[in-house]
Amino acid sequence: MTMTLLGGRVSAQSGLESIAAEAERLDQLRSLVVHQDGHRLFAEAFRGPALDQPANVKSVSKTIVALLTGIAIDRGIIDGPNQRVLPLLGRAPFGDIRDTLTVGHLLAMQTGLGSTSGENYGAWVSSNDWVEYALDRPLVGQPGGRFIYSTGGWHILGAVLSRSSGQSLHQLARDWLGDPLNIAIPPWVTDPQGRYLGGNDMAISPLGLARLGDMVLNGGQIDGRDVVSQAWLETSWQPRARSPFSGDQYGYGWFLTRYAGHQAAYARGYGGQLLVIVPDRKLSIAITSDPNRPARSDGYFGDLQLLVERIVVDQPSAEGQAW
Repeated sequence: MTMTLLGGRVSAQSGLESIAAEAERLDQLRSLVVHQDGHRLFAEAFRGPALDQPANVKSVSKTIVALLTGIAIDRGIIDGPNQRVLPLLGRAPFGDIRDTLTVGHLLAMQTGLGSTSGENYGAWVSSNDWVEYALDRPLVGQPGGRFIYSTGGWHILGAVLSRSSGQSLHQLARDWLGDPLNIAIPPWVTDPQGRYLGGNDMAISPLGLARLGDMVLNGGQIDGRDVVSQAWLETSWQPRARSPFSGDQYGYGWFLTRYAGHQAAYARGYGGQLLVIVPDRKLSIAITSDPNRPARSDGYFGDLQLLVERIVVDQPSAEGQAW
């Protein structure tokens, strides 16, 4: 393993050398990129694709769709989180509480609809219409109620963005995020109607993922260009629900937690895909892993959380205030 350290040789006191050794021992981990205040401290592909090659980030896609939703709101394409979903889809009312479903409910995974994830995922993606299947799931709660993890809600949101903008979700991701950040976002899976899957299977390189984090840390700007408003980022980080799996709170597409006492947000994908943002340390940490192996909290994902905690502890505070 050849370690890539930028901005001069990193001292042993920084802890990054021992962290790199620890990361290399995790056989599911493919890459680790650490940026602080926009500067690359560490970047290494331990196995798998190179750092500049797109990798399947699985459900980190949900956070990307949340950012696209914020941009759509910034541009007036969608009114805001309180806008109701069915009219945006051009769909007739159900005549029940599904008619009250809003964009914000989709963003916070508080739809009240039965999940399409986990054991239900296969049947969902085998259906003839992924949007209708997700909307037709049994009601197991109230919109705005408890957190129900479900990729189907994000696919509904992707369909809303596409229909409201007149562009495919891939085109929006490329034009609104890929181009201003100078990162590649190749096409990914589509449903039977040709709509790109919202909330899963997007691909972005580890370097691109860390750069996305830099943009978020910089209040939605990159290289002097406005990408998404700081107001939307702040809104996204307001706790709205709590994951029954990790116990962490959830905003609009971001899990909210603390590492070594520092407020943080993270995007998480199956197998151990992570983008971690620690504002008061100005840290953007991107991790990609084998997308075909599970990463449970009491196993590999727990190892990743400990690795991130060590990175946060070992890096001194960067100057400046977090947004």
